Amino acid sequence: MNTAELLVRCLENEGIEYIFGVPGEENADFMIALEQSSTIQFILTRHEQGAAFMAEVYGRLTGRPAICLGTLGPGATNLMTGVANANMDRVPMLVLTGQGASTRLHKESHQIMDVVSMFTPVTKWSRSILHPDSVPEIVRKAVRVATSEKFGACHLELPEDIAKEEATLAPIQPRKHQRPVASESQIELSFHALRAAKRPIILVGNGCIRHHASDALRHFCQMTGIGVINTFMAKGCVDMDDDFCLHTIGLQAKDVVSCALDAADLIITLGYDMVEYHPVLWNSNGDKKIIHIDDHPAEIDAHYQPEVELIGDLKHTLEMMNARIDQLGAISRNLEQQAETRRQIQHVLMEHADDKTEGLIRPQKVLADVRKVINPHGILLSDVGAHKMWIARHYPCHEPNTCLIPNGFCSMGFALPGAIAASLVYPEQQIMAICGDAGFMMNVQEMETAYRLKSNIVVMVWEDHAYGLIAWKQQNQFGHHTDLNFNNPDWLLLARSFSWHGHYVQNAIDLESTLIQSFAEPGPSLVVVPIDYRENMKLSEKLGHLVCAI
Repeated sequence: MNTAELLVRCLENEGIEYIFGVPGEENADFMIALEQSSTIQFILTRHEQGAAFMAEVYGRLTGRPAICLGTLGPGATNLMTGVANANMDRVPMLVLTGQGASTRLHKESHQIMDVVSMFTPVTKWSRSILHPDSVPEIVRKAVRVATSEKFGACHLELPEDIAKEEATLAPIQPRKHQRPVASESQIELSFHALRAAKRPIILVGNGCIRHHASDALRHFCQMTGIGVINTFMAKGCVDMDDDFCLHTIGLQAKDVVSCALDAADLIITLGYDMVEYHPVLWNSNGDKKIIHIDDHPAEIDAHYQPEVELIGDLKHTLEMMNARIDQLGAISRNLEQQAETRRQIQHVLMEHADDKTEGLIRPQKVLADVRKVINPHGILLSDVGAHKMWIARHYPCHEPNTCLIPNGFCSMGFALPGAIAASLVYPEQQIMAICGDAGFMMNVQEMETAYRLKSNIVVMVWEDHAYGLIAWKQQNQFGHHTDLNFNNPDWLLLARSFSWHGHYVQNAIDLESTLIQSFAEPGPSLVVVPIDYRENMKLSEKLGHLVCAI
């Protein structure tokens, strides 16, 4: 058994199911060894960035790492964006790159670069395998680090000469470790603060999804009636139909949901990451009373200084709080403001839902139809662009992890490859990606991967012939925007050339039926919508005049 074969055995031992990537000369030994695996499936992609996004979505949906693979040099650099995206969105992932022989790493040599140092800033841990005997420990550590809070990416490099060396050791058996839990004294302090508050509110973030804490959170809300505001990445932690669901915050402007935060005299943050939505945007004076519930102590920030920090497993902490409430009785609170906030948001969600316009279609109408067609367990993946802001605001969810939005690193090109991975995890479920015409073209080559894998996915492109989000932000800040326009391919011809089904929706009234047809079609389907982004500035103007009645 050589080092490459031992590496494959160690990965099998860790329960790795998928490796996504583009092989090269320097990882040929690993690929040959991988052929012998009966449990790991290799998915050949058309670009390493697509491979990284696929591994990311697998990790987000399962909580377990997949692997993205590239060779040395350009193969490694092509992985970088997707790896950084996963790491900042707290997703477990392993990154495996080839490398030239260890005998030439110290000098100027063809395609040689310091890949380990390059990956260090965008991963939790990055190491080169320099001896066969180190493989079991390195793999065990990489998986453990990647799946320890906060989750993230770990990078391993295998030089081509080390891959061929004889190996004699066996894999290390994985052992689960106990997460720390919040102390009883801190639970008591938080409970007293909660009982004293008249207008408490919950701000829930990505950590609630990672910890599978949704059921405990819903029970807490049912007992207390306290409203929940979610970040972009925490959609569905409470059901959109529940009275305590106050929907999403995250636009770079005061929105209806912001009024509930303004009115609150206590904010309970649950699994909240600052990369999702910075506290200066909702606590500009730095004077809000905050209870911080997370695996990690609060980040040091002038606008985020909690009075109490409950550090430990989120689900366990909520269960302890629930037990305390069950024992000591109901909490007095004023729910008038949050009820009014919910009424206003429900009105917002119905805005233009029944449009029958011809030509350009409003974002609100598109998302109303998408929500109507996708079942509660179906998964929507959003790319990055102006459409992401509309999805965050106008696409509520019933269940956690049914709307995947990259929001830490915010990389374009995420949704198409991500949808392919989602269809591998949930082959019987409705899977839909929404992309701008800019983001879609960044990984358009993965259309071939989707067809080859017979992925049952629907990809919707919002066509505006421009970098719409940049135009929107420049217009808001400067009163005009630079030249951001471009041309697009013939979408239906593009779909046919990749053997996809293709649809171009000219009229709003036809959208719902087109979506139903697309989901019924076997294999991948492309739906293109000419989007009415005049609504962007209308929304900015409306929010600019928003006044909260506290």
